Amino acid sequence: MTPPSSPADPVPTSSPKAIREAVGTRKSPAVTPIAFVNAIVRAYAQHGNDPAKALESAQIAPELLTNPTARITAAQMERISGAAMQELDDEGLGWFSRRLPWGSYGMLARASISAPNLGVALRRWCRHHRLITDDITLDLAVNGPTATLTITEHRDLGALREFCLVSVLRNIHGLACWLIDSRIALTGARFAFAAPAHQDVYHVLFSAPAVFQAGRTAIEWDSRYLTLPLRRDEAALRQMLKRALPLTVLPYRRDRLLVQRVRQALVNHPQDTHSADDLAALLNLSARTLHRQLKDEGASLQTLKDEVRQARAIDLLLRSNRPIKQVAQAAGFQNEKSFIRAFKGWTGQRPTEFRLSAHLTP
Repeated sequence: MTPPSSPADPVPTSSPKAIREAVGTRKSPAVTPIAFVNAIVRAYAQHGNDPAKALESAQIAPELLTNPTARITAAQMERISGAAMQELDDEGLGWFSRRLPWGSYGMLARASISAPNLGVALRRWCRHHRLITDDITLDLAVNGPTATLTITEHRDLGALREFCLVSVLRNIHGLACWLIDSRIALTGARFAFAAPAHQDVYHVLFSAPAVFQAGRTAIEWDSRYLTLPLRRDEAALRQMLKRALPLTVLPYRRDRLLVQRVRQALVNHPQDTHSADDLAALLNLSARTLHRQLKDEGASLQTLKDEVRQARAIDLLLRSNRPIKQVAQAAGFQNEKSFIRAFKGWTGQRPTEFRLSAHLTP
């Protein structure tokens, strides 16, 4: 289990030695706040250990610890956290009232790997997490289209509270991505604590709108991800537990629900999805990423737009007496002329002709 660190897709890691090897030659921007490093230093103090060796291995100068605006790279964060987990024999890095010996989170992963789908796997993870600590509990709930993973705190986590809660959410999100081999787009992230000075990094860590001083800490995503089958097996798990997966976007370029998410956004927000940029922003993606991922899925944005707009327009023409201009607007077109041109391309008829012929058909 690895603390928050990078502007990459979250991926669970397991071996501190592998972490050091995996990130040794990777370059990344310095965006990780020094506050997370200071949290690890506090964990050393709790265990009565000296963090100097770990700081040196990560090439973090001691003077950075007193600079609240300092940032380090993902590689540096992975190195120091990996060293700390090994030296302290605590995968919780001081968060909880008792240590989590090395292998604790590997045990939870093994209990989840045989699940038939992601929903069952995450529920097992939440249930078994209570066996390794009762300081927090994890709960997965589904409310219609939204799945919510919530953390409930049962004791004061003190100075390590932020580091603990952010790390737990980042890692369960990363595990979920790994299990189904898919990017899971978060739709929201809530935190029970006040916004920290480095709140800007939260958009990088979660790629979703962050709300602070919420009732509880939680992340949300489309509940349809929970129905996806696991794409990893026991052999893949053994391999993952031996070495760190690369903390890059490459493993999760694919979003196995992206086509459905795009179609739903086009249906629900026709006036806010005229351009690829607008739609991509609604989905927390860049326009370039949106087009690339759709291509990977064998789809195109224009085709999806045409499908949704055509279905909406036909439904309105058949079931209502709205003027063509209003039908065009409701179908997501910016003007009547472009709608008529597109509709004739779909059906071979102008909208008025289509409506009339449908009403005349017995």
